[in-house]
Amino acid sequence: MDPQRQIHNLALIGFMGVGKTSTGHLVATGLGFEFVDTDALIEETVGKTIPQVFQEFGEPAFRDLEVQVGRLLESRRRVVIATGGGFVLNAENMQRLKRHALVVCLWASPEVIFERVRHQGHRPLLQGPDPLGQIRLLLLQRGAVYKQADVLVNTEQRTNREVASKIIHHFQSLCP
Repeated sequence: MDPQRQIHNLALIGFMGVGKTSTGHLVATGLGFEFVDTDALIEETVGKTIPQVFQEFGEPAFRDLEVQVGRLLESRRRVVIATGGGFVLNAENMQRLKRHALVVCLWASPEVIFERVRHQGHRPLLQGPDPLGQIRLLLLQRGAVYKQADVLVNTEQRTNREVASKIIHHFQSLCP
């Protein structure tokens, strides 16, 4: 890790359904940090749900909102940030996170992700006829970006508490 980085936050990236939000709350509590979810911040800012933003304005407008949120978070301190699954697809967002946060990617297999999210109607990218196929395709497209994280943590067959403990350990050992 670059010694020039000013790490005072922790960012969770990864595909939908890997546990960024639920684990993020536990990590924030364990570190005594504030918790911020980028999707929730966008919803608060525009006064609409993420599916409404996608439907009314489209994905490009949503991705622009993610960039705005990324800029706002750069000045925050002692925050655990749970990003939306596509947040780091924009190189600017990943570069910003890497300036101030230890970036941890949570991951799971397409099949496990599908089982976790298949009954959730608020996932606009999975509303087509083959959601498992869509998960596989999106993971393939996003994999290289996710692998740019400082730490990769598999969430399969681990409780949220186990994942949170692992992340806290990494943060404390890499960012004393």
